[in-house]
Amino acid sequence: MKKIWIFLLLSLLFSSCQEEVVLDLDQKDSRVPVIEAHWTDQSVYNEVKISLSKNYYDSLDQELIRDADVFIKEQSTGRKIAFRYLEATRSYRTNPTERARVGETYQLNVTWKGQVFQSEGLMLEPPIVDSVVWNYEEKRLFRDEGYFVKVYGKIPFTENNYYRIRVIENDTLYNQPEDYLLFDDTFGLQVFEKGLELGYAFQENDRIRLELYRINKDVFDYLSQLVNLLFNDGGLFSPPPQNPKSNIKVVKGNSQVLGFFVVSPVLSRTLVISSK
Repeated sequence: MKKIWIFLLLSLLFSSCQEEVVLDLDQKDSRVPVIEAHWTDQSVYNEVKISLSKNYYDSLDQELIRDADVFIKEQSTGRKIAFRYLEATRSYRTNPTERARVGETYQLNVTWKGQVFQSEGLMLEPPIVDSVVWNYEEKRLFRDEGYFVKVYGKIPFTENNYYRIRVIENDTLYNQPEDYLLFDDTFGLQVFEKGLELGYAFQENDRIRLELYRINKDVFDYLSQLVNLLFNDGGLFSPPPQNPKSNIKVVKGNSQVLGFFVVSPVLSRTLVISSK
C-alpha cells in the first residue's frame, strides 16, 4: 500500500509541472509584403506573387496584394519589362514573348503604397542534361519498391554552381521539406555525370516532370535557410524559427520585406514511367 501511495504522489507531482509554453517570437503588429518572383528563359514560369506576411501562430488566409507597380529592368539596356496583375493566376505576369537572356543582369522593381523594393539577379548559362532514365528496384531497407529515376548530364562551370531540382508527379509538386533538392559543388559535380538519382519510388504510368534550375548564390542560401526552417520541429533543443534572409532590399520606405527573386534558366523533361 505504501508503494502505491508513493507512485500516486510522484504522478501528481510530475503532472503538476507540465505547462504549455508559447514562445515569444518577437512578432510584429504590422504585416509586411512577401514577394516571390521568378524570371527565367521559359515564359510559363515568369511571374511575381505578392502577399502580406502572417505571424507564426496566425491561421488567417493569405492576403494578396493586387495593386502594386511591378517591372523588371534589363540592366545593360535600361529597358523596362512591365507586369500586370491577373486574377486567373493570382500573380503578376508579363508578355509571354519576354524572357531572360543568358549573361544579362535583371533588376526587379516593386512599388506599393509609396514603398519601393528591388533585387538583382544574373541569368546564368544552363548545364547540360544528356538523358533521363528509370529502373525498377525491389523493396529494401528504408526504401520502397518502385521505379527510380536517374538524371545524366554535365556541369562544365568552375563557379556559380548552385542548383535546384523540382519534381512534379501527375501535376502535383513535391513540396515537403525533404523535396527541396538543392546541391552545389561542395563535394564535386561528378555525381551528375555518373547519374544523379532522385530518391522517389515511382509507379508504372506515373507522369513525371523534372525541372533543373541554376540559381544565384543568394537564392541558394535563401532556400537552404527555408529548408532548415521547415525542418524545425519546435522542440526544446530547436532554435527559435526565423525568416530566411531575403535577397530583396528596401530602397524607399520604412517597411520590411520578405521573399526572394530568382533569375535562372530552366531545363525541364517530362516522362511517363513504363516497364518497357
